[in-house]
Amino acid sequence: MAGDETGNARGLLRAVLRDGILAAAVTGRAEPAPPLDRPWPAGLRWTRFLGIGRLPYGLVLNLFWLFVTFLMANGTASMLREPMRTEQAGYPGDGTVLLIAVLVTAPLALRDRHPLAAWRMSFAATMLLALSPWPPDIAYTEGGAFAALMCVYTVTVRCSRDVALGVALLSFAGVWIKDPETAPGASVLLLLPLTVGYAVRVRRTSRRELAEQERRHRDAEAVLTERQRIARELHDVVAHHMSMIAIQAEAAPYKVTDVPDETRRDLAEIRATALDALTELRRILGVLRAEDGAETAPQPGLDRLGELVGNARGAGLRVETRLAGDLAGLPPGVGLSAYRIMQEALSNAMRHAPGSRVDIEVSRDDGLVWLGVVNGPPAAGQLPGTPLPGGGHGLAGMRERAAALGGELTARPTAEGGFAVTATLPLKARETT
Repeated sequence: MAGDETGNARGLLRAVLRDGILAAAVTGRAEPAPPLDRPWPAGLRWTRFLGIGRLPYGLVLNLFWLFVTFLMANGTASMLREPMRTEQAGYPGDGTVLLIAVLVTAPLALRDRHPLAAWRMSFAATMLLALSPWPPDIAYTEGGAFAALMCVYTVTVRCSRDVALGVALLSFAGVWIKDPETAPGASVLLLLPLTVGYAVRVRRTSRRELAEQERRHRDAEAVLTERQRIARELHDVVAHHMSMIAIQAEAAPYKVTDVPDETRRDLAEIRATALDALTELRRILGVLRAEDGAETAPQPGLDRLGELVGNARGAGLRVETRLAGDLAGLPPGVGLSAYRIMQEALSNAMRHAPGSRVDIEVSRDDGLVWLGVVNGPPAAGQLPGTPLPGGGHGLAGMRERAAALGGELTARPTAEGGFAVTATLPLKARETT
C-alpha cells in the first residue's frame, strides 16, 4: 500500500513537472494583455498636473519601457564593443554585437503585451550567448540579466501556476548549465522576482474574487429590491381588487330581498374563489420577497466566517479574529445578516484601507449576537482604492439588515484614522416576509 502511494506521488510529481515545463516552453498562454487605456494608479495621478497623466497609462508605460530598452541595448552594445573585446579572436563585428545586444534586451519592451513570448525570447538569447565562443569572459550582460528577471516577474504575475512553475524550473536549470560558478548567486536573484510575482498574483486574484463576490452581492440586493417592489405593487393593486370582489360577492345577497338560491350559490362560489386567489397571491408574494426567491436554498452564515477572513488576508489585510459564545445554530435570518454585515465591512476595509490591520470580534450572550469590525489606516505606501461603480449604499444596507431584525448598527471613523463597524442583533428577532 505504501509503495503504491509513493509511486502515485512520484508519478503525479513527474506529470506536474512535465506539464509545467511543456507549458512554459511551448503550449502555455498568458492572461490577455491589459488595455492601453487603463486608468493611472492612484499614486501616479499627480502626473495629470504635468500633462503626461492625461495620456493613456498603458501607452505611457509601454513607451517608458521601450525607452529603457533602447538605453540598455546601447549600453550592452557599448560594453561588448570595448577595445579589450574587439581585439579578441573571433570578434564578430559591430553589426553582430548590436544584434546580440538587441536580442538580450528587447524582451524588456515586449513583456507587457506578450510576457511569455518575451521570456522565451530572453531565455533563447541568453542560451545562445552562452553557447557562442565569443565573448569568452562574460557570463551575463547587465541589460540581459535585468530583462530576464523582469520577464520572470511578469510571467509569474500574468500566467497560471503550471506555467510559472515551468518557467522557474527552466530558469534555474539554465543558470546552472550556463555558469555553475555564478549559479548560486543567480539562483538567489531568480527567487526575488518569483517570490514578489507570486505575492502580487495572489493579491490580485484575491482582490478580483472579493470584487466579484461584492458584485454578486450587489446584484442579489438589486434583485431583492426589485422583487420587493413588485410584491408591494401586486399587493396594492391585485390584492385590493380581489378583496373588493370577495366583499361584494358576500354583500350582494343582502342588497336584494328575492335572490334565487342558484344565484346565492354562484355568489358564494365567487367569494370562495376570490379568497383562494388571495391566499395564493400571498404565497407567491412571500416567495418574491424572499432573499433568493426560494426558501429552501442554503444561505451563508457565520459558519463561513473563515472563508471571508481568508479572502481578506489574501487581499493584503492583516486580520485578527476573536470569537466568544456558541455561534452554532443561529437563526437563519440572524446568521445571514451577520455574514452580510461582515462581508460588507471587510470589503470596505479592503477598498478604503488596503494593507491595514483589521480586528474582528463576534460574541453571543444573553440572546444577542455582537459584531465588531475595526480597521486601522492604510498600510505605509498603500492608497485607498477608487469607489466601485454603483457603490455608496453599503453602510445603508448594513443598517437596514440590522434594523430588520430589531438590532442596531453603528459605523464611525476611529481616532487612529481607521473605521469601526459594530452591530447588535437580537436572536429573537421577528422575521417577516
